[in-house]
Amino acid sequence: MSGYDSSDDDDDVVLLVCVMDSVIRKIRSQSRIPKHVSSFSGHEKMCELITGHEGLLLEHIRMNRDCFHRLVTLFTMQNRLQETHTLTVQEQLMMFLTMVAHGDSNRRTSYEWKHSGKTISRYIDTISSHLVQLASRFIVPPDFNDVSTVITENRRFFPYFQGCVGAIDGTHIPCVVDADVAAAYRNRKGFTSQNVMAVVDFEMKFTYLVAGWEGSCHDARVLNVATSNPAFMFPHAPEGKYYLVDAGYKNKPGFLAPFRGQNYHLHDRRREDGDRRKEMFNYRHASLRNVIERTFGVWKSRFRILRGIPRYPLGKQRDIVIACAVLHNFIKLFSSEEATFNPEDDAVDDGNAEDDVGKASTQQRQQQQREESNDIGHIRDRIADAMWNDRLD
Repeated sequence: MSGYDSSDDDDDVVLLVCVMDSVIRKIRSQSRIPKHVSSFSGHEKMCELITGHEGLLLEHIRMNRDCFHRLVTLFTMQNRLQETHTLTVQEQLMMFLTMVAHGDSNRRTSYEWKHSGKTISRYIDTISSHLVQLASRFIVPPDFNDVSTVITENRRFFPYFQGCVGAIDGTHIPCVVDADVAAAYRNRKGFTSQNVMAVVDFEMKFTYLVAGWEGSCHDARVLNVATSNPAFMFPHAPEGKYYLVDAGYKNKPGFLAPFRGQNYHLHDRRREDGDRRKEMFNYRHASLRNVIERTFGVWKSRFRILRGIPRYPLGKQRDIVIACAVLHNFIKLFSSEEATFNPEDDAVDDGNAEDDVGKASTQQRQQQQREESNDIGHIRDRIADAMWNDRLD
């Protein structure tokens, strides 16, 4: 009777497994599927967009062909971007523009343009930084001696608001932050955001912008710091001129707020105890100030990345916001395909106002009256009186 040695069978099984594993690895290495298999390279995709239908280009990068070529020339002549052996300046810029226009992730942009995620991230960082440097050239203070035709050509606004040089408000841009600072960036609506304060003119261009403030920060505090700290270089309006602000800000020299305790928007239910003179002022004030709500709406629709910036460092998230503002103004200057602002439409509240002007408490109104400057208060009263008297004539 022969003996049985189980160790021989075990050795055979191990040998078989090793051989099979080696064969499988060899087969996989020979039939590896490349990640980027599209027939179009990133450069070919760019050429197709540049030479194709203008509408398709607008859809992808939010600017027409001439505007894009101007942007390429700007970056090239100032040596802000250089062509590499794999990427032209045009492709670098187009990758960035499609990403901010559509809010695409780094991974999706990498797939669409056939470049590594590291390359995409590098150019997002580089281009956004260069656009921030260009902010002083394209986000410039208004001409304080000029009165916009939006005012002069509308009897509801002229001559009453001829001292107005723009509108101010804040808006919240969602951001991704670490847990240890999440409380500071969590706004009153419950999500983490950066508070962005902007000044716009009546052609819907940004004339000043400060980004990166914590979402929990009050709009009025952002304005107070920006106007009191010379490092922020706020464009103060000269005597006799002013910006329109909502009820969340003080009525003080250079900043004209609505009357508290009165209806503000046209869709507000009329108060039985309301002052019709003050209500008329508030309605027209809201209609004219609505330019900033419209600008924010166009800006966020044009650059969908502002609806949810990917998980970048906070400084980079702030830079992307400023970069999108620079691009917005660049498009307003050099792209002919633009929507026009019509202040005749009812004022639209985006929910960002910190106070409801029609529901301000007596204590709030008394405090506001104590804080208001007599000069700007008299200007507001004169405007309200003139509007009401002209209506009666």
